[in-house]
Amino acid sequence: MAKAWRWFHQLGSPKFLFQKTGQWLPWIWAATLILLVVGLYYSLWASPIEVRQGQKHSVRIMYIHVPSAALSMVAYIAMAIAAIVGLVWKMKVAFAVTRSIAPVGAAMTFLALFTGSVWGKPTWGTWWEWDARMTSELLLLFLYLGFIALHASFSDRSKADKASSILAIVGVINIPIIYFSVKWWNTLHQGYSITEKGALNPAFQTPLFIMLAAMYLLFIALVLMRLRAEIILRNQKSRWVAEWALGTSAKGDKS
Repeated sequence: MAKAWRWFHQLGSPKFLFQKTGQWLPWIWAATLILLVVGLYYSLWASPIEVRQGQKHSVRIMYIHVPSAALSMVAYIAMAIAAIVGLVWKMKVAFAVTRSIAPVGAAMTFLALFTGSVWGKPTWGTWWEWDARMTSELLLLFLYLGFIALHASFSDRSKADKASSILAIVGVINIPIIYFSVKWWNTLHQGYSITEKGALNPAFQTPLFIMLAAMYLLFIALVLMRLRAEIILRNQKSRWVAEWALGTSAKGDKS
């Protein structure tokens, strides 16, 4: 327990986190690419025919839509947790994490809405419906964009971090609304595809779970890349950043 707590405190060091993420990223990217190749193969070619919708139907969008929709919520929860850590423990790196997650989470939310609309047109006969699930997911996109806009509206980074973190924490109330909307209201959107027993044919589960793993790793890789850039931006006057920049420049000259 003591080691875990010490490691948590070490992550609060920008230099330590920057170095560690540099070590992790190559492995994460390698695993991401492998899973994406395998997942896309199963999703686009090897996945069985959907009995009700057919081989050429847009049901295959599920393999992108479901992971991106799940990630849109998980990313916001992670952002809210980082915001709490930043406000409670005054850990500045946590604010950098919230800034790094927001654009990636917004992209996942937009992807979920877009693929849902493309999937919904042939399935339900409409691109959009003010359904509880879709409306609350759209609100999630606005929360992400609001976080980004609010942070950018302050010239003082410390005030921007605090104000946007409060928004992130308040906005987390929308997550259970999204998740339970198909149970709380009689919505057009279908029920749970993964957690509900028997809702999804086992033949579709393998490619879906592979794509879920691939998309989660992709999300982590993108956030870590943004986090490294954010750390450099926030600590550009630090000595270790100057040393890192000189070392990177020296390696570039040699090559």
